[in-house]
Amino acid sequence: MRSGRDRINLVILRGRRNYVILNKYPYNNGHMMIVPFAHVPSLRDAPAETLQEMMALAVRCETALRTAYRPTGINLGMNLGRSAGAGIEEHFHLHMVPRWEGDTNFMSVVHGTRVIPESLQATYRRLRPLLISGGAALRSRAREREGGVRRLAHRGRVR
Repeated sequence: MRSGRDRINLVILRGRRNYVILNKYPYNNGHMMIVPFAHVPSLRDAPAETLQEMMALAVRCETALRTAYRPTGINLGMNLGRSAGAGIEEHFHLHMVPRWEGDTNFMSVVHGTRVIPESLQATYRRLRPLLISGGAALRSRAREREGGVRRLAHRGRVR
């Protein structure tokens, strides 16, 4: 199930059983979702291979988000069923939302508006190369950063 319209449809990466897509109405820059190709309403209805790949993609997405945006946290979430807020009740997906200290503001409370300083196409251009390059380049960068933190911690600079 490949499409020449991935950029237009904001599909960043396709696996064998899931694909990664940018959220059209993001909570923060880099907000993406991992979606099974099969229409399944809940985790219990999904084949084990789909769930395994979803988690492998989540690891890959986490690394890409940390590399591209350096968030201080990442929310992962699913809405299963209408009362839980599922937009498409019979098709679950996993949200991944980068978070930073103080990333909420009065705009969404007072004006019902969200301010996202980066366009979806800029987000696509930023994340796609990191996800396409596969885990190797991302894992290498992550190990370099972790090694630097460990060296500083060893010297007593990071606690």
